[in-house]
Amino acid sequence: MAPVRTSAAVGLALVAAVITGCSGSGSHSGSGSHSGSATSAAPAGVGNAGATPAPTESNPPGDIPDNQVYVAYRPGTGFTGFTVKVPEGWARTGQGATTVFTDKLNTVRVTTATASAAPTVGSVTNTVVPQLKTQVPKFAAPKATEVTRHAGRVVRLTYQGDSAKDPVTGKVVRDTFERYAFYRQGHEVDLTLSGPVNADNVDPWRIVSDSFAWR
Repeated sequence: MAPVRTSAAVGLALVAAVITGCSGSGSHSGSGSHSGSATSAAPAGVGNAGATPAPTESNPPGDIPDNQVYVAYRPGTGFTGFTVKVPEGWARTGQGATTVFTDKLNTVRVTTATASAAPTVGSVTNTVVPQLKTQVPKFAAPKATEVTRHAGRVVRLTYQGDSAKDPVTGKVVRDTFERYAFYRQGHEVDLTLSGPVNADNVDPWRIVSDSFAWR
């Protein structure tokens, strides 16, 4: 009978070893699966980046900052008898007698020309407005008045129109325009300031238009 008890004991030991081995194998497999999942996970923030909306701007589109710095622009070619301050850092382009400064949705345009007489409210209304109607998309609400700036009495024309289509987004912005016609001794300088209709740029545009000076 002793040999039978020994065989039974050996059999039980073998069963326990098998069970222990299976249990250890399962634990190792689970650990390996968890490690693989962590390795293949996307970096934090990448998987759900699109779910977070962009922050809302505190100012309406087109507002020029209150701390904007202005620098004097003095033309180097053509008629050079004037200066005007423009926002520092804006992109500058030029073509012929026109120089343009732009940043985002705002523009400062300076155009020089010869003229036999000073512009008047009547001449701007009867000559300039019809020209702009053919040049500015959805031109509307023109109003010409005489105003005083540091350079003296000038004719200001305000109006609205659509901007050119953004080449990237395809969006069109409704703009408001202020056009100042300065004149002296056969020379006219037209200063046009434009930006979105909902932008509060009264102070910046006053700084620019008041800075115009003959030299």
